Order: sequence, then C-alpha cells, then structure tokens
Amino acid sequence: MKEIITVLVTGGGAPGIAGTLYALRHNPDGIKVKIVTCDVRSNAVGRYLADEFYVVPPAESPDFVTMLLQIATKAQVDVILPQVTRELLPLATNSALFESRGIKIAISAKKTIEQANDKWIVLEVAKRCGVPCPESILTKSEAELLQAIRYLGYPKNKVVVKPRLSNGLRGLRILSEQPWDVARFLSEKPESIEISLNNLLAILRSGEWPELIVQEFLPGVEYTVDVFRGRNGTIAVPRIREEIRSGITFQTKVDLRPDLQFYAIKLSEELDLKYAFGFQFKASDHGIPKLLECNPRVQGTMVTAAFAGSNVIWWAVKEALGEGVLPTDPDPEAHGMRFIRYWGGVAVYDEKKTAGPI
Repeated sequence: MKEIITVLVTGGGAPGIAGTLYALRHNPDGIKVKIVTCDVRSNAVGRYLADEFYVVPPAESPDFVTMLLQIATKAQVDVILPQVTRELLPLATNSALFESRGIKIAISAKKTIEQANDKWIVLEVAKRCGVPCPESILTKSEAELLQAIRYLGYPKNKVVVKPRLSNGLRGLRILSEQPWDVARFLSEKPESIEISLNNLLAILRSGEWPELIVQEFLPGVEYTVDVFRGRNGTIAVPRIREEIRSGITFQTKVDLRPDLQFYAIKLSEELDLKYAFGFQFKASDHGIPKLLECNPRVQGTMVTAAFAGSNVIWWAVKEALGEGVLPTDPDPEAHGMRFIRYWGGVAVYDEKKTAGPI
C-alpha cells in the first residue's frame, strides 16, 4: 500500500460524516489518508472536515457519474467510499469506467445493490435462509392495503406501512388509532411517524399508488449490525440503537449477540454483499430480533465498530485496493460499550476562515 492514499467519501453532509472520516484517519495500519468529500450542497459540513471538497449534482442527474469521475481523476483518488443510497446504483453500474482510470469503488455488484435496495427481495431472501423477519404483505392497491392491515389485526394492533423502495424513514408510517389528547399533544414532537388510516389514505389517493409493504409492528429493542465482508472473511458487530431522533442514532450500545452475528453473516453471503454495509433488526414482543432492512453502504454510526476493535470502514477501503484484509472479531471487552453522538459544528466566517470543529 502507498504511504498516502486518497479516499473520496460521498455524502459530505451526511450525519455520520465525522465518524467515517475518523475511522479512516485513525486506521489500525497507521496509513496516512487524504480525504476528499463531495455533496449536492455547497455548505455541507464535510467541506470543512476534509482535505478537499467538491459540489456534485444529484445521483439522478445524467451528469452525476461524469462529474464524479472528473473529480476523482483531478484529485487522484484511489478509492471512492459511497455513503448515499441513491448513488449506489449509478456507481455500481459504472464501476468498470472508474476502474479503467485506476479508481476503485468500495461497492457491491450492480445486481446485489438492486436486490439489497429492494426491501421485499431482502425479506424473501431472509425467509429462504432462515433469518427471522416480521410477517409482511406486499400490496399494490388500496384494496390490497386494506385487506393486509385487517389480516395483521388493525385497528387493534399497530401496523407498519412502508414503500418497497426507499431509504431512511422516507415513506415509513405506523398505522395507529391511538387517540390524541392534550397530554399526548404536549408531550410528543410533531415528527411522530404514527398516522391514522384515514390520513394515510388521503395522502396515497392524491397521486399514483405505490407498492407498499405492510408489516406487523415490532415493539421491542432495535438493533443495527455493522458488517465487513471480504475475500478472507466476514465479521459482524451488533449494537442496540438506544436513542434515535428522526431516524438517526444518537446513542448506541455494542451488544455482541451471536444470533445477530450469525443472521447478518448469513444474509451477507446470500445477497453477496461486499465491503462495509449493515442490517437493521427489531425485537418482537417475545424478544425475537426480526430483520427490518439492509443498508448496502457505510452506515451513519458505523464508527462504533472501529471503537469496538473492528474498523469495517477502513477494511472496506483496504479491500478495494486489493490489500489482504484479515478481519478480526470485535474485542469481547467492547460488549456494552456505548457510542454517544452529540451536536457539533463548525463556525464559517468566509471561504478561508473557519473555527472548530467542536
């Protein structure tokens, strides 16, 4: 490996950008890493945390791949580390183009990305390989939606509704007829994802009806599993999402459950995922962790795995470069370790003067 390598991290404004950069700069091999970030916004915080920064068009733009290739060539990038779900498919589709310029992308194959981004396919794969998952029904119309929620016990039971294709909390709703009173109105923030059936139908009837997955509601603990898979092995680092705000983990605790490690590794092999990625699980009322979805990219709080002794982010870069990675299991003493995120920031006076970060 070169004395200095250059890594382009996309999603420079992502909530987890500081953690990703920390994992790269504090890699266990002591390699110096020059970090380039990019984002669709010119004032993304990654601009002030990285060595270089560029503005890119949205992933849906026909200019996205061309622009990113120009940036990577200009900055003499060795590896691209994608953090944005929407960018994965165009990057996987054009990986050979980047490869022809000597630029590696730490990303799974196109077919794998297509499957991993499809929540229904991921559930089908989980069922096939014996990984517990919530009872789920794919619906394509209002009639099918109504039939599915009744089958799952609504309105007595809460029911989850989410798009087949989406990322983060986009489109996710929990159907509930729990009444609003003054106490609830004053105590809950307006970002609640609970919604009544009538309000959901009013939204869905206003446009083209999407494919929706209707699922049993899981009331238990939520888990994220950070995973690395390379030529020489796979490791998984499970953790509890103890505090979540707007879908972002603010406090997480390492919980080295063998069952979650087994499920994550099994799914990784079945989907043929590579490099750094993750899965989310949630416990049923009987305490059984069931699969929610797959994130075929670097996850927002994945730096936790580095503090637990398994720097999966760095290993992804190293694997992409063709270096031999011998992944090591997390330190047993890391079981119970907490990672606590806080609001930090950078003061920006002008293009040349900043203060922080804090």
